This record gives sequence, C-alpha cells and structure tokens, in this order.
Amino acid sequence: MTPAIRVRGLEKSFGDVHVLRGVDLDVAPGSVFALLGSNGAGKTTTIRILATLVHATAGSASVAGHDVATDPGGVRESISLTGQFAAVDEVLSGRENLVLVARLRHLPRAGRIADDLLERFGLTEAASRRVATYSGGMRRRLDIAMSLVGDPAVVFLDEPTTGLDPEGRLAVWDAVRTLAATGTTVLLTTQYLDEAEHLADRIAILHEGHIIADGTLAELRQLLPPARVEYVEKQPTLEEVFLAVIGHGTPAHEQEVA
Repeated sequence: MTPAIRVRGLEKSFGDVHVLRGVDLDVAPGSVFALLGSNGAGKTTTIRILATLVHATAGSASVAGHDVATDPGGVRESISLTGQFAAVDEVLSGRENLVLVARLRHLPRAGRIADDLLERFGLTEAASRRVATYSGGMRRRLDIAMSLVGDPAVVFLDEPTTGLDPEGRLAVWDAVRTLAATGTTVLLTTQYLDEAEHLADRIAILHEGHIIADGTLAELRQLLPPARVEYVEKQPTLEEVFLAVIGHGTPAHEQEVA
C-alpha cells in the first residue's frame, strides 16, 4: 500500500539552528498518525514543510502522491491544515463560516455541505449562533469541520487541543475519531502523551530533530522491560474527578475495578 505521507531524510535549518536532522516516516492511508514531541522538537516545522508552507533544507517528502517540492499545487489540493489556534470568524455564525469556506472553494450546494458537517461534529443546535459565543472546544470542532470542506485526502492537525479544558479536549478527540471513521488520513502533532495514546493508530516520537521511535502503542510498550503485576490502590486524578463531577464519563479507577 502506497503511504499517504512519505518522508525521507527531511532536514530543516534556520541559519545555524538545525531543527530537523533527517526525519523518516510513512503514514498509511486512512490512519491517524501521531507525531509526539516536546516544545521545540520540530513537530510544527515538519507539518509546515508537508503543507508546502516552508521549504526543506534537504530530503524529500510526498503527500497523497504529490511531491512537496516539485508539485506543491497538487499537495495543496489534497490537504487541509488546522493550526494551533482556531481560524474561525467570530462575527459569523458557525454555519456561515462553513458556507464561506465552501464558496471560496467554488463548491456547489454550500449550504448542504455546511449542514452535513455541523451534524457530523455535533454543532447543529449552535449553527445560527455567532462563533464569539462558542466555547473553546466548540470553536476547535468548527475549525476541524471547516478543514473538511472539499473532502481533503489528508488532514494535518497541529496540536489541536492546546489551551483547551478537559471537556474541550474530549470534544476534539471525538472530532478526530469522526475523521478517522470516514477514512481520512490524519497527521496529528501533540505533546500530550494521553492524546497520542487515545487517538493514534501509530506513533512517532520526535526528539531534537530525529525520529527516535516509531510504531504502534503495543510496539512502543515492548521497548520497556516486561510489566510487573502489582496490586495498588489507584487514586483518581483531578481531571477524572472534574469530568465525573460534570457528568462526562466514569473515572478510570472505577473502570479498572469493573
């Protein structure tokens, strides 16, 4: 199977600062791939190169069969990019934002497209409200919905839950799962370990410009010594308490007991 994203020996320097030092990765079509790393590891730089916003210093990359260096137009027609901050117009309603993007892409039946995406992302009831009244999680879901106008083959999500509260993060996680269910290829960057664990089919760890580990969650766990069986009392985290109090889910310690 031809990878939806293929990267070989990717390097990027800004003056004397070497951000990427030879990155290799493959992303299978229709999968969610998480690029995990701390701040400054090179995650956003990688995304910007793949989205044709920045030129690589060395190496090669292709997205949906299009070379990012020699066929940037083909890449841009095949992708959508959602950055670290929601790019929505707060003066417009949620539906108007989606209709605007559909019209900018010269798509027929812009209203129908908007209504379908509002339903997919659980925003139908808020469709006519100004985005200025949306919560952070709702804005992020709308932002991701806007990135799907035109059915791109590949979607880049650059740290999509940065700055969100626990409830907003869960809403975005549901949106990413919705993307995966439709067969869209998703490359997700994050610095949150639990986010990669919950969402990704495959995970790569980027550190100081190098991919130092790449595999499924099960494969990455095998890098550590075998687990020892111990019986301990697990106290709920503050996040679990918060979500339980507001009525979202069962705390993890109760799930384990059950």
